[in-house]
Amino acid sequence: MTSVVDTSVKHFHSAMAGAPVLNGVAGALAALLDASLINGFDVKAATSLVVASGVATLSFSGTHSATVDSVVLVTGSSIAALNGEQKVTAIGAGVVRFATAAADGAATGTISFKMAPAGWTSPFTGTNLRTYKSTDPASTGMILRLDDTGTTTARVVGYETMSDINTGTGPFPTAAQMSGGGHWNKSSAASATAVSWVLVADGRKFIIFVAGYSASNAAQLGGLTRGFGDDIALRPGGDPYACSLSYAVSTGYNVIEGCLDYVSAYQHAMPRSYTGLGACILHGLSPYTGSGNYLSGQDTFFGNFPSAVDGGLRLCRKFFCTTINSTPPRSDLPGLYHVPVGQTSGSFALRDIVPGTGALAGRKLLALRPTNSPSSGGNSDGLSLVDITGPWR
Repeated sequence: MTSVVDTSVKHFHSAMAGAPVLNGVAGALAALLDASLINGFDVKAATSLVVASGVATLSFSGTHSATVDSVVLVTGSSIAALNGEQKVTAIGAGVVRFATAAADGAATGTISFKMAPAGWTSPFTGTNLRTYKSTDPASTGMILRLDDTGTTTARVVGYETMSDINTGTGPFPTAAQMSGGGHWNKSSAASATAVSWVLVADGRKFIIFVAGYSASNAAQLGGLTRGFGDDIALRPGGDPYACSLSYAVSTGYNVIEGCLDYVSAYQHAMPRSYTGLGACILHGLSPYTGSGNYLSGQDTFFGNFPSAVDGGLRLCRKFFCTTINSTPPRSDLPGLYHVPVGQTSGSFALRDIVPGTGALAGRKLLALRPTNSPSSGGNSDGLSLVDITGPWR
């Protein structure tokens, strides 16, 4: 990393110019994950790269996907400190800026930049079939298999190891728990109409939000949030199986079970117990502070927003456990925060940036608009917030 700030967390969304399109077409989700996790996207040649007073300015022709606080990957600069991942501090017509410790001056070379990928790899691939694995040496090394041969939904299974695109050991969930794998929603319609989405990731976990009903009505931006990857293990001696896959139990864009912003059935699979023994264990996901069975942003544990006392918005982490009640937390969900207050729907729009306070001071949080009733129109009736500043660990 050559950036002067942490770039471990990357975020992408459908409103970025040049972002991948997600729709109800086979292969669309695989293409989105390939671009965000592995390859990056929107490669652009720079016409100049100049440093002045600690700020580097990339100039280019046309448009680019970069937004403030996103991460770009720069290559080809004669000034080595300007190459690599850089967090965007400002954008304008034909310019992208980032902070740097490099001395003032103009770089030379064949300079280009793109949206930086999150740092994953795909060990095995097939036609609309993918595997995704973290390249971080500290990761558990678990592998996600994605079957994106369908239209409105894709199928997902985690594996401890794989030898080819169709063969793996240690599945989670197992075939007995969920035959054919869990479901991830893509769209309410088997069509090429684009849907709204957000993906936020570090090198070991990615969280994806999909507003599937926006294919039918572009104004309906409520959606469902799921994810895969390593969580923050709480066992002092380590937990090499603290990797979760969250999924729905049936087809359709409107199945809320297994969502990261809703307390629901045990549809968060981990490959083994924290003891390292046995096979897949299904987990629940609960907020550290909250009412238990509510959508984030509709949970009135701390009343309604804004607080009558201080006008504030309360957040808390969430944890995985084997039962909702009377069971100690196994691991924390990184990045995503539960909102244990109600009446948030009129105050925050999808992708709003909320500044962190208190323990989260200096961080920026991206608003997601989860819904517990997408089948009735995908209304934006909840709120969860995901940290786009990082680090998550």
